[in-house]
Amino acid sequence: MPLIAFSLTAYVSGLLAGFSSSFALCGAVVLAAFAAGWKRQTVVAIGLAALATAGIVTARDEARADAACNTAATNATNLRIVLEDSASAGAFVRARLVDCAAFVSITVDSGDVAAGSTALARGTIVRTDRGFQVQHTTVRRAAPPSILRRMREAAARSIDRTFRDDAPLVKALLIADRSDLAPEIRDRFAAAGLAHILAIAGLHIGIIAAAIELALELFGVPRRRASVVTICVIISYVAMIGAPIPAVRSATMLTTLLVTRLVQRPSARWAIVAVGAMQPVFDPRAVLDAGYQLSVVGVAAMISAAQLARRIGTHRLHWVVRAVAVTLISTTVATIASAPIVAWVFGRVSLVAPLTNLAANPLIALAQPMVFCGMILAPIGPVARLFADAAHPLLAGLNWVASAGAAAPGGSLAVAPTIPTAVIASVLAGAVIVACASRDWITPTTLALTAAAALSWMSFVPTRSGDVELHMIDVGQGDAIALRTSHAHWILFDAGGAWRGGDAGKSTVLPYIGRRGGTLDAFVLSHPHTDHVGGAASVLRALHPRLFVDAGFPGGAGAYRASLDAARESHVRWVRAHPRDSLVIDGVTITFLAPDSTWTASLTDPNLASVVALVRVGDVRMLFMGDAERPEEEWLLARAPSALRADILKVGHHGSKTSSSAAFLDAVHPRLALVSVGAGNTYQLPTPTVMSTLSAHGAQVLRTDHVGTIVVRTDGHRITVEAAGDTWGLSTQLARP
Repeated sequence: MPLIAFSLTAYVSGLLAGFSSSFALCGAVVLAAFAAGWKRQTVVAIGLAALATAGIVTARDEARADAACNTAATNATNLRIVLEDSASAGAFVRARLVDCAAFVSITVDSGDVAAGSTALARGTIVRTDRGFQVQHTTVRRAAPPSILRRMREAAARSIDRTFRDDAPLVKALLIADRSDLAPEIRDRFAAAGLAHILAIAGLHIGIIAAAIELALELFGVPRRRASVVTICVIISYVAMIGAPIPAVRSATMLTTLLVTRLVQRPSARWAIVAVGAMQPVFDPRAVLDAGYQLSVVGVAAMISAAQLARRIGTHRLHWVVRAVAVTLISTTVATIASAPIVAWVFGRVSLVAPLTNLAANPLIALAQPMVFCGMILAPIGPVARLFADAAHPLLAGLNWVASAGAAAPGGSLAVAPTIPTAVIASVLAGAVIVACASRDWITPTTLALTAAAALSWMSFVPTRSGDVELHMIDVGQGDAIALRTSHAHWILFDAGGAWRGGDAGKSTVLPYIGRRGGTLDAFVLSHPHTDHVGGAASVLRALHPRLFVDAGFPGGAGAYRASLDAARESHVRWVRAHPRDSLVIDGVTITFLAPDSTWTASLTDPNLASVVALVRVGDVRMLFMGDAERPEEEWLLARAPSALRADILKVGHHGSKTSSSAAFLDAVHPRLALVSVGAGNTYQLPTPTVMSTLSAHGAQVLRTDHVGTIVVRTDGHRITVEAAGDTWGLSTQLARP
């Protein structure tokens, strides 16, 4: 490994340690840098230690500047932000501060501003784990989007027009835009060890460049001229898609490689990686970006794996066996090396990644050039559609590989890494890379085994947060709400919808609960409409809960009859919900408020017979309304209005105008309102009037079509909310701006 790579590694490690604010970690990094240089020369050891120290000092300076900026933002009346998404009334929008680039999430009450614009946001400002949240926000435009952002939006529109149903996946592959990608797809790729495919990296840029160069040479263009044209096309492509940071980094490495080949001055691969990874030298905060970390670690792992493959003699194998062996070695090393980052970001580690990558790599190698051509040729619609149609089976195959990998029993492990475990795992990953790349493999292998033993020991140390969790699982247009007790017992309210050949229980709910562990104690069905009961049969057959609680209202949906059959076959006890009946599981009390048999006797609409449940955890109250509409709300108000008060409201009927009356919301007075609804649903739910009414009553509104799955945690007193990649505490009272 050349000295430039050692130097950059020392500086980047210092930055990471400095941002961690751990004095012990800073000291360990400086000592490690000194030890790494000791084998060369004393002056090298001192230089690497100095670079690590410089990284620590730089990070601490940046952290102090960020703290000052954040303090100023907390006390500001208006926040000056750059919008990542379009802002309109009822939207949940991601943005960043202009002055210190902190993450900002916004719940919009009024305003209409395009994505990429600079805007002024006025509302109630709350600190979060990643930055800020502005609640009850009024936004107004301060400046239009930059030219790069407008170019990226134009590319996105071209992809939407050309690729249609495949557009969300294609946008992730081509322009690093995952905003339209369904959360279950992102989760599926992460569980299968294919998360890197959904982010622009050297793999994507390299495939496109190789295809361009090969095509030019097939048309008789000399190799040197083909390399020059390839460099120009790649630079133009990166500019056209708005120059996202991962694409710029990958293009830099590729351009460096091609230029060294053109001038016939080949450089070591490690030096090229170092050049591409130098962004933190100019922007220290870049080292905290998961995309940067995964890209650099992934390339380093691939280089070290190639050196290992040569050393063990794979070049002497038959070419087919050699290709399989090299791919397995590369993906195994890359999986181990990237595991700490993937675990920290996605909360899981894939064990099937070597096999899924073996199947996915040929598909992405063929699909990437096709989707690239489809985007470039978008102005020529019929030609672009030819490439889109040719890419469709490859993209479908990629989705199938991800689904199969995610569904494999024991294919991924759910983890909750702490800083100590993340540091030890990073030591393990680094030692594996060094062991593969170095001829002196005994020392790094010993270090890797020691770190693995430490992680194994720490995994047996019992940890329990004591929190109860509400998971509003994003199942599209439908409901699936899961309560998880502090002892990992689940109570599931509804199980999503069903369609020809599948259901949300099998595709989403079962994998979601399975990856997090625990047992299902009870299943509560709000009413027998397919978007609530569609996945119930799959859940009942797979998890065998003790109870099936139902309103007992006769439903004609085939999925409802299937759920009753599944309960009988699985020996699940069916009970009817009656007002004032209760379940108590691990300190969580669930009291049923409706329906009453007398009330339901004259009904014809199952919505009006929805099971309404009040969940109490200490002082915290949650009200689940199913698809209850105003007549049932009025029935509840007439009998027990005081029982309706709740901190968290699962909004009835997906935010339909037939529910959530002003009188009902006066009685509930929720601090947080959760809406389970599918993106772009044909019912045009939730309705703007309901969103405005909820906001007017002081509730913060979160919708699964905007933020995906929502997790709420409570210890019975405090409430924290996790959504859209951020976490924040729910204020005692959401004041109006």
